[in-house]
Amino acid sequence: MSYNQLTQEQRYQIYALLKMGHNQSEIANVICVHKSTVSREWRRNRGQRGYRPKQAHHKAMSRRKWDRRRIQPQTWVWIEEKIRQDWSPEQISLWMRKYESVNVSHEWIYQYIYADKSAGGDLHKHLRCQKKQRKRYGSNDRRGKITNQVSIEQRPAIVEKRKRLGDWEADTMIGKKSPYALVTLVERKSRFTLLKKINRRTAAAAKEAMIQMLKPYPLRTLTITCDNGSEFADHQEIAEELNTDVYFAHPYASWERATNENTNGLARQYFPKGSDFSKITDEKVQFAENRLNSRPRKCLDIKTPEMVFFKLSAVALET
Repeated sequence: MSYNQLTQEQRYQIYALLKMGHNQSEIANVICVHKSTVSREWRRNRGQRGYRPKQAHHKAMSRRKWDRRRIQPQTWVWIEEKIRQDWSPEQISLWMRKYESVNVSHEWIYQYIYADKSAGGDLHKHLRCQKKQRKRYGSNDRRGKITNQVSIEQRPAIVEKRKRLGDWEADTMIGKKSPYALVTLVERKSRFTLLKKINRRTAAAAKEAMIQMLKPYPLRTLTITCDNGSEFADHQEIAEELNTDVYFAHPYASWERATNENTNGLARQYFPKGSDFSKITDEKVQFAENRLNSRPRKCLDIKTPEMVFFKLSAVALET
């Protein structure tokens, strides 16, 4: 059943039925609306003295001033552009409220997307989480021990606080039955992400990729925290070449690299599990990296990773 705005007469009916002791389902049947409509009305339009029809109607009419139909058409054009850039509805809503002084809730944007889908549009394909995630199980560690590891326990305490730029987390993403992989690096404070495809998931290939990615940022490469994959066996050479310190998380302690794990999950929007990485081009990898770094994050106070990493303002970013 579709949602329709309640009339003032229906609000007086709700008030009278509540006084008579009817529950929300019974009231919904009497006034011919879905029970969720009554629930929503009770939740949003009651006051400190309970539900009063005149007050409820006034609050509802005031709220309708922000009806999405009153949003300017050019605003929806801008919103659609950001959806196609893979910004989430929440990111768009928070960004507009902070930088554009425009109040469009993420619920409206979802409704816009679903209406577009019903009309045959493709905006919904830019939403992440297109399918249910499956938990990965496993108990056998087939990886060899990496020599001369420095434990995360010896990492400076300041890294945990995210107070400075230059502390990175490293990992690899693999595809389906392919030696190809992606090396992923994410900076802890800014969430700035670097991605690079390697032809084989080997220590030599991972080392070369990490050096190439981080070499342009010598003043912002202070530490790197890796998991225990054998592809990070050349950590001493990486540390020497980049003049940095490399640390290793404990086995089976993915929460110690939570920033990287979360970023890998975001990257899976572009490289779903089961993908054939041999068919992924460098251009597509760069495209995904740009998308991840140019959309705002709630954890960054609605700034983008590149804004924080390069210390840019929203105005500078747009120009």
